[in-house]
Amino acid sequence: MTIEILPARLANQIAAGEVVERPASVVKELVENSLDSGATRIDIDIEKGGAKLIRVRDNGHGIEKDELTLALSRHATSKIHSLDDLEAIMSLGFRGEALASISSVSRLSLTSRPATQDEAWLAYSEGRDMEVRLQPVAHPVGTTVEVLDLFFNTPARRKFLRTEKTEFTHIEEVLKRIALSRFDVTIFLKHNGKMVRQYRAAQTDIQQEKRIAAVCGQPFVRHMLKVELEHQGLVLHGWISTPEGARQQSDLQYCYVNGRMMKDKLINHAIRQSYERSLSPEQYAAYVIYIELDPRQVDVNVHPAKHEVRFHQARLVHDFIYQAISSALAEGLHINEPAVSQSAFHHQSEGADAEHETLSSQLLDAIDKTPSYPGRAIPEGFNNGVVRESASSRPWQQPNSAPTVSSSSSGNSANRERGKGISRKEAEIYQQLMKVDHEVSVDQDDIPDKGNDSHGETDSGYRVTDKVTELGKAVAVIQGKYLLMSSGSSCCLVALGRANRLKIEKQLDATSEPRRGQPLLVPLSLKLSAELLSCVTSYQNVFLRLGIELKKRSVDTLMVMSVPQPLRRQNLQKLIPDLVSYASNLNQNDPSGALISMTGWLADYANTEQSDYTLSQAIQLIAEVEQLCQGQLPLDDCAFVRAVDFSATIAAFYS
Repeated sequence: MTIEILPARLANQIAAGEVVERPASVVKELVENSLDSGATRIDIDIEKGGAKLIRVRDNGHGIEKDELTLALSRHATSKIHSLDDLEAIMSLGFRGEALASISSVSRLSLTSRPATQDEAWLAYSEGRDMEVRLQPVAHPVGTTVEVLDLFFNTPARRKFLRTEKTEFTHIEEVLKRIALSRFDVTIFLKHNGKMVRQYRAAQTDIQQEKRIAAVCGQPFVRHMLKVELEHQGLVLHGWISTPEGARQQSDLQYCYVNGRMMKDKLINHAIRQSYERSLSPEQYAAYVIYIELDPRQVDVNVHPAKHEVRFHQARLVHDFIYQAISSALAEGLHINEPAVSQSAFHHQSEGADAEHETLSSQLLDAIDKTPSYPGRAIPEGFNNGVVRESASSRPWQQPNSAPTVSSSSSGNSANRERGKGISRKEAEIYQQLMKVDHEVSVDQDDIPDKGNDSHGETDSGYRVTDKVTELGKAVAVIQGKYLLMSSGSSCCLVALGRANRLKIEKQLDATSEPRRGQPLLVPLSLKLSAELLSCVTSYQNVFLRLGIELKKRSVDTLMVMSVPQPLRRQNLQKLIPDLVSYASNLNQNDPSGALISMTGWLADYANTEQSDYTLSQAIQLIAEVEQLCQGQLPLDDCAFVRAVDFSATIAAFYS
C-alpha cells in the first residue's frame, strides 16, 4: 500500500479521539479557551445532554477577523510560539487542536468580535477539506462557539454516548471543577432552556465559602480546615476536611496545579499519606487545594487530556504537600504533631548547613556498614531521596523565605514544651533525615560517654531494634531495587522485587474467594500429553478458583479460555504447560494445599525482576501492596523488609 497524507477531516477526527471523549470534553475545552481569553463571565447552554447543542459564550478578548480561519485549523494557537513557551506553560490550552478536532465531528460555528472591531464575524467549516467560510453578524465583544449534533458523522462514536442525564452529569462535574479554579469568573449553566447552575464571581472569603458550599456541599464547609504553606517557590493553599468530614467515596477531591485541574498519582499519594493515621482504609479525605510553582518545574504536556503532570523535583513536591496537610491537621488538633517540624523542613530543603551535610554522610556510612542491608555503595541513591537544594537554584523565589502554615480551626495548640539535653537543631536534623514519627527528646543522662568505645549500646537509648513494626514514609530508592522507609523511630529497607511478588501473590490469592478470570479474545490452543490432560481434569476446580479456565478439546488438545488479570501479559503458551506440569507433582488428595502451592508458583513465575525503580514507582508499589494486604504486611519476612541500625551514626554526634 502507498503512503499518503491523511485528508484534513480524517486527521482531525483521529485527533478528536483523544480530545473529544464525550460532550463534557467539549465543554471543558471551550470553557478553558474562554478563561484563557480573559473572560469574566461565561454562559453555557446545553440541549439533550450536549448531543444536540453545546453553546459557550464569553466576554473575553475575542478573535480578529483575519485569525478566525486559523482558529479552526490544526495546531494553530496564540498561546505558545517557541520551545521556551512550551517549557513554561501558564495557559490552560496550548496544543491548538481543540476547535479543529471538535469541528471535524460536529457542526461548529465560531462567532467573535474583539474590542478593536466594529462588527463581529462568524466562521464555520464545511466540506471534505474543511474549508472555512466567513460572514458578518451581530455580536457583543467576546466569543461564542456553537457545537451542533456532536458525532453526527461518526455514528460509531455517537452510539457510545450514555443517557442524556448521565452526559449532563459529567458536564456539571467539569464545570464544578472549573468553578473552584476561578472564583473571579461568573459561570451560568442552562440545560434544555432551564437555568441549572449559577456560580457568581466570589471576591470575599464569605463569597468563596458560598461557592465552595455550592460545589462541595455544606458538610464539607462545616468540617473544612484552611491550609497555607509557602516555601522557596512552592505554594500550597486551599481547604481540607477534618477526619470527621471524611467520606465513603473520593468524589470531593479537587486539586489544581498552576490553575489546571489535575488527577495526579504523586499528589494523591502525598495527601493520602497525610491522612493515614486519622482515616480508615474505607474513608476518603475531601479537599480543594491549589499548588503553585514555577512553570519551568512542571511538565503539563504528558497526558492527552492534560489530567496528569510531571514534576521535575517530584520528591520535593511530594514531601511539601505531605508537610502542609499534616501540619494543618495537627494544628487543628485532629492528629499527632506531624513527623517533620517546620524548621526541619526549611533546614532540609536549603541543604546549605555544613552540619547537615556531615550528618548525611555519616548516615549514609552507617547504612553502608549495616549487615542487614543487602548491598553497598548507596550515597547517590539516598541523596536522590533527601531534598538538598540551595536557595540560589531557585532564582524566581526570594531566598530565606521561611514556610508558614495556618489553619482555620480555632483550636490551635499552644507551644509544646521542648525536650532538653541535645540541641533542638540537632534533634530536628535527625528527625528530618530519618523521617521519625515523633519528636526527639533526649536527656543529658542518656548521652553516651565520649570516651566510651561502646557507642550504640542498648542502655544508651540509641540502639534501634532489629524488628520492623510498621512502614512509614518513603525516603529514597537504593540501587534501583530497595526502598528506604521510616519505621517507627528508625528506618528500614524494603526489597521491591519481593514486594512485587507479594502484590502478584495477593492478586492471585483465591483461598477466601475465587479469582475472576478475564476471557481471552482468541482462546489459546495447546498440545499436551495424555498425562498432563489428566492432571488438568483432576485440578479443574483449583484452576477455576485461580481464574484459569481450561477446556479439553480433544485427546491431545487443551483450550485456554480465560486467565486472571496478573497473568494476561505472560507467555501463556509456555506458562500453562509449565503450570500443569508443576501441578502433576502435587498431592491430588489435598486441593487446598495444591491451591496455595500453585498460587506461590504463579507469583514466582509472573514476578518480573526490575532493577531500576523510580521513587514514584516504588511508592505506588508499596501503596498497592499495603492495600492488598489490608494492614497485614509480612514485616517478619527478612526477604521483604529489614531494619537499618543507625546507632553508630547517632553515637558519632558525641564522639
